[in-house]
Amino acid sequence: MRIDQLYCYPVKSLKGIALNQAPVFTHGLAWDRRWMWVDQHQRFVTQRQLPTLATIDVALTDEALVLSHPNVAPCYVPLALPTGNLRVVKVWNDDCKALPESDDVSRWLVAALGEAAAGLTLMRFATEFARPVEAGAAHTYFADGYPFLITNTASLEALNEALIAKGLMPVPMNRFRPNIVVRHTAAWEEDRWQRMIADEVEFTLRKPCQRCKITTIDQHTAAIVETAQPLQTLLELNTQPRLKGAYFGQNATLSAGEGKTLRVGDALQTNFTTTYQDSE
Repeated sequence: MRIDQLYCYPVKSLKGIALNQAPVFTHGLAWDRRWMWVDQHQRFVTQRQLPTLATIDVALTDEALVLSHPNVAPCYVPLALPTGNLRVVKVWNDDCKALPESDDVSRWLVAALGEAAAGLTLMRFATEFARPVEAGAAHTYFADGYPFLITNTASLEALNEALIAKGLMPVPMNRFRPNIVVRHTAAWEEDRWQRMIADEVEFTLRKPCQRCKITTIDQHTAAIVETAQPLQTLLELNTQPRLKGAYFGQNATLSAGEGKTLRVGDALQTNFTTTYQDSE
């Protein structure tokens, strides 16, 4: 068992960056979910409301966050902190402190995606403040709820076998926007893991990840080719019989190894829990 892929998503709901290695921190991989878009009510906006966010490429240089789209020239957002006043922004039910990026970035988004993106502002998490998870067990930036999402290649293979058996197209792993993809031979084993260890880095697996309609959106074109898929097939597979909904992957927090580096190819060890971990 080893790390197969690593992904960072600097801007919530935009494309991810595939990495060969990444430092890990309590809040997640370096730069993960450091930015997000908010509407005029300072509430987060994702592919759930604006699927075309999936068509924006993201890169990081030593000096800038770089946003790219075929319709416009790239947008360079300096990594140096913006100078605007702090705002309170909303991620689900959490209030977070953040700094607004330049209005030029908002105008760039409208030029790229059209008037559906009007009124959105790119916000940067103010890292002097913490957003705790699990009653203080860890903290995160603008991720939905946990700093790490771990998935298993064998589980994707099992899901795709079920889709193909129904005459549907298989889906790639990017539909599930993981941080750490584990190469494994047994499907759904991640639902039994209590800890995952790579050398000096240790994760605690906290709860299965309930999936939403973003999994139905092609992460290159923003098209929805099969309505409600793969969500409907995940529901039928019933991988979490004690929970309502469709689940894929495990949310996790860092237990040891702050500042250490994970690498694609790193060997992994796990230990198991024999008791069901409730989702709340």
